[in-house]
Amino acid sequence: MILVTGATGTVGREVTSILSARGAPVRALSRDPAAARLPDGVEVVAGDLGEPATLAPHLDGVDAVLLVWPFTDSETARTVAPDLAKGIAARGARIVYLSAPGAADQPDSFWALVERAVAGSGAEWTFLRPVGFAANTLLWADQVRAGDVVRWPYGRAARSLIHERDLAEVAVAALTSDGHAGAVHLLSGPEVLTQEEQVRTIGRVLGRDLRWTEMPREEARSMLAEAFADPTYADAVLDGWAAFSRQPEPVTDTVARITGHPARTYAEWVADHADAFR
Repeated sequence: MILVTGATGTVGREVTSILSARGAPVRALSRDPAAARLPDGVEVVAGDLGEPATLAPHLDGVDAVLLVWPFTDSETARTVAPDLAKGIAARGARIVYLSAPGAADQPDSFWALVERAVAGSGAEWTFLRPVGFAANTLLWADQVRAGDVVRWPYGRAARSLIHERDLAEVAVAALTSDGHAGAVHLLSGPEVLTQEEQVRTIGRVLGRDLRWTEMPREEARSMLAEAFADPTYADAVLDGWAAFSRQPEPVTDTVARITGHPARTYAEWVADHADAFR
């Protein structure tokens, strides 16, 4: 039995779908099970990672847990994650945690704090550190549907964005097969594209000529601060894009090594999600 937290999110939904298609028993955690809309046969249960006690009843018979941490503030990670991880470890389940590369050099980030909580829990663990999600570029969908210009900050930020399906396939491997205990998997797509090049790629897939216009950082910060529960997270996102303007995001072969196929390109991701931009 695999317990998937964040089962209705970008990665959790993919993991749940893959496991279900393979006939694996899946228990999906959702704050609102009635609205989950997951594949038939998936057991959907109610719970909130911010309250570890709500998870405990759903750990019976669970062999592995995909941990998708939903909070972006460090304080919640510092105070809640240790009890959550220890509760999972006490049931003997392995933990596959969806982390981020920032855990390596930002010791006070929520990613790093949750990693330390999981590593100190006594559970068998695997950390997945994907680069940026290709799905995050859905932020531009409204602009693409409305016209031919995408206005956003840091057009020169160079990313190796990963398709959520590739990330989910790696997560499934870590959840269901041996050889991943104690592993830290850095995951990326197969190529580096600047944000401006990503917009042009969307245009090519759609058969349109899309253009980039630079947005001032402070304007972008105001927009992003409204979108995040923790407004300071907007600065972290913008600082990341600024850093990728100076130093491109790395490309790894981890997806190919673990799944046996090359990582999907950004153009393939756009083709898979083209309706969102039309």
